[in-house]
Amino acid sequence: MALLSDLVNLNLSDSTEKIIAEYIWIGGSGMDLRSKARTLEGPVDDPSKLPKWNYDGSSTGQAPGEDSEVILYPQAIFKDPFRRGNNILVICDAYTPAGEAIPTNKRSAAAKIFSHPDVVAEEPWYGIEQEYTLLKKEVHWPIGWPVGGFPGPQGPYYCGIGADKAFGRDIVDAHYKACLYAGINISGINGEVMPGQWEFQVGPSVGISAGDELWAARYILERITEIAGVVVSFDPKPIPGDWNGAGAHTNYSTKSMRNDGGYEIIKKAIEKLGLKHKEHISAYGEGNERRLTGRHETADINTFLWGVANRGASIRVGRDLLQTWTLM
Repeated sequence: MALLSDLVNLNLSDSTEKIIAEYIWIGGSGMDLRSKARTLEGPVDDPSKLPKWNYDGSSTGQAPGEDSEVILYPQAIFKDPFRRGNNILVICDAYTPAGEAIPTNKRSAAAKIFSHPDVVAEEPWYGIEQEYTLLKKEVHWPIGWPVGGFPGPQGPYYCGIGADKAFGRDIVDAHYKACLYAGINISGINGEVMPGQWEFQVGPSVGISAGDELWAARYILERITEIAGVVVSFDPKPIPGDWNGAGAHTNYSTKSMRNDGGYEIIKKAIEKLGLKHKEHISAYGEGNERRLTGRHETADINTFLWGVANRGASIRVGRDLLQTWTLM
């Protein structure tokens, strides 16, 4: 085991110009992450200088067996907190050999939107609050919970401290530090309302970089839980009943919203979101009907509402934001 530890900690960049690039992509479910590594002749800091690669899409549910090759296009680079040195993590999206984005490649369409001159001029900022649950590997039950049983009711766990309230903090802190090392704009972490549930925040980040950073952070979290021997779940409602679910709340603003008169711009944007509520809900992923019940700090899935400091609303405007415009 000592030899294995020495090899894991070996800094390849000290002895050779060659580096390892871990290519990362989204699998067939739209949420599972896949990756594989290749050797490069030297350090790379620009994804356009990386070679395209391919994988067997029939093994990930993304291509038929008779035509299984899917092509990886490198899109973003992060420092590798596991291999360290000049080694890198590479966020990729996936295409057919003819250059068409495969169905699970949502990044391709997003990139077209974010590159539009009007969008670029507005400098859209995103801050994404990713909630997740840590589960025991053998039974897929939250860590810190009695096997097959339940802990005390919610209340003491949110931002709680102590061995009877905070479960998995070593994993959470390792993830926090690894994301900072990687160059991800991670802005904080906290314990969530349900025991065994945590949250990290990415941002504020501009445009599509927010998505790249979020997926890189998810990848790093899965790798760390792999090492720790636990399972990370992004399920919207991992435990039925009187327990909070897990989401990825998104904070958003444009340059117009951040300037004088921005509150009126925000209200107009909220009105537009309300007109497309069902369409948006359908794009937010599977299982949200189990979480968005009107309870546990959520709005009902069929109801659109907004309010200031209202955690039970579809859209919450921060009180400090409202006070800022009141003083202008």
